[in-house]
Amino acid sequence: MTNPLQPVIVIKKKAGHAAHHGGAWKVAYADFVTAMMAFFLVMWLVNQSKPVKAAIGGYFRDPAAFEASGGRGVLPGGDTINAPKPETAAKAQDERKRLEAAVLHIREGLDKDAFKSLRDQVEFTVTPEGLRIDLVDKDDSTFFDSGSASLHGETEHVLGVIAHELGSLEHQIDVEGHTDSRGYASTDRYSNWELSADRANAARRVMERAGMRAAQVTSVRGLADRQLRFPADPLDARNRRVSILVKSPLLATPAADEAGGGGRGLPGADPAGGPARRAQ
Repeated sequence: MTNPLQPVIVIKKKAGHAAHHGGAWKVAYADFVTAMMAFFLVMWLVNQSKPVKAAIGGYFRDPAAFEASGGRGVLPGGDTINAPKPETAAKAQDERKRLEAAVLHIREGLDKDAFKSLRDQVEFTVTPEGLRIDLVDKDDSTFFDSGSASLHGETEHVLGVIAHELGSLEHQIDVEGHTDSRGYASTDRYSNWELSADRANAARRVMERAGMRAAQVTSVRGLADRQLRFPADPLDARNRRVSILVKSPLLATPAADEAGGGGRGLPGADPAGGPARRAQ
């Protein structure tokens, strides 16, 4: 017979392995998911363009600056968080005016009777890269001797007028030589590649003697007939040209396009697309 005064003994058993660890696995899994998210975010950021990276970096440096004008995102198709600031647009407009003034000064120098035969073959174009000055050949009027890098006397005077103005600027300059597709009878020793490079270098030497600083020149390139101005007519004389690019990073901004710098001709250029046409 059981003694009613005997204490009742209760034995508690653990629920097993899961009860032993409790919810620790959830914390570990959350850490893993967080690490994976950070990894994929870094991989996405590495593959973005420089403007996107700069915008994201700017946001983390100063989030308050983006509160009023922040966009929906930095991916193409949406409003960007690095929209051009008013001061950037103003700088782009000032830069365009500065280049326009340089073009007007060059045109004034070329309006002399001594340059009458060649002045209409000097063309000015604003591109996202900067100001492009093209010395374009014609069938009956050329800047160089045929098949040679020897400049005509008038060509040196034209380059001197251009160099005098460019020397007053702080911009870096590239010089390019272009030819048409007419080849040489023998191409194993000298071809359009050598000719275009020699003509670009000849132009550079003349301009440096006339006032353009040697430190301004960042490259001299011969492109042969790889960038024809008139691809439909590769033998057209107007494919032969020397291009002088006055580089301006400010014109590569969206603000510059709004200011009218997206590959349009400067005042005085032919609106029909002659002097204002950009090299293709």
